[in-house]
Amino acid sequence: MIEEFTQEQLDQFESDGFLIIEEGFIDDEAVETLRERFDLLFDGKYQTGIKPDEVNWVAGRDPENVTRQICNGWKGDDVIAAQVLGERLGRLGATLMGWPGSRMLQDNCIWKPPGAGTLGMHQDASYADYFDPSEMITVWVALDETQAGSGTIEYVGGSHKWPRVPPDRDSFHDPEDWLAPVRAAAPDGASTERTPVVVKPGGVAFHHGLCFHGSGRNEATVERRAVISHLMPASARFDPDHVDLIYSRYRRRDDMAMDESFFPVLWSEDGGRSPWLAALDGVFA
Repeated sequence: MIEEFTQEQLDQFESDGFLIIEEGFIDDEAVETLRERFDLLFDGKYQTGIKPDEVNWVAGRDPENVTRQICNGWKGDDVIAAQVLGERLGRLGATLMGWPGSRMLQDNCIWKPPGAGTLGMHQDASYADYFDPSEMITVWVALDETQAGSGTIEYVGGSHKWPRVPPDRDSFHDPEDWLAPVRAAAPDGASTERTPVVVKPGGVAFHHGLCFHGSGRNEATVERRAVISHLMPASARFDPDHVDLIYSRYRRRDDMAMDESFFPVLWSEDGGRSPWLAALDGVFA
């Protein structure tokens, strides 16, 4: 498993705004265990007894051929938590961003079955004005082999150097033209060429919070599951003027500090990982 980046990988992330590692970020046993926890989560069975912050697909209520998403699955399952809150993951993400530490913003458990629709091109950080500094990196870990036609995530290289654009929530979930936002945002002369994430189960993709990305329809006959960590700097605090409909509920009155029970510090160069995470550290040892 990768422990450090090469200089070539660091340079590639700086240039492209993303870095894809085809296999081996997590091992086969961890992949299989996480798939089992996905089945339970999406069946509404929460090992901790706590419902995740967002459950955007419910069996029996929603169509089978739409993208399934759970946000902060780590609150519902300690095995998911052990993955998305891992110290190595936090250290590698912080390294790419040049941060002295990283903190969990939120996780995503994504399940895109055959026939599921598109996800509009967007910049993650456009949705992140409720904390400061408004910087993000995403660590996207595949639980299935991906291919270009299976609705995998696709990146526009170099787009993290473009201006930040306001979020367009109407063109996010299965829009008619999932590429329209990136065409509209591209500066004159900028390339909008896309790179699909093609990896083995256990492969990983890191992307900068301003890197445009999205995914096409899953036209294959395979599932596309991924467990995702959205990280912010360990120093992040709530913004006093902007709020999020869901996550600002964890903001205390007259105190902009981010409580480590809900936004834990994964890694910091001074060793300041949130102490309660130690209980999770042996899950994938």
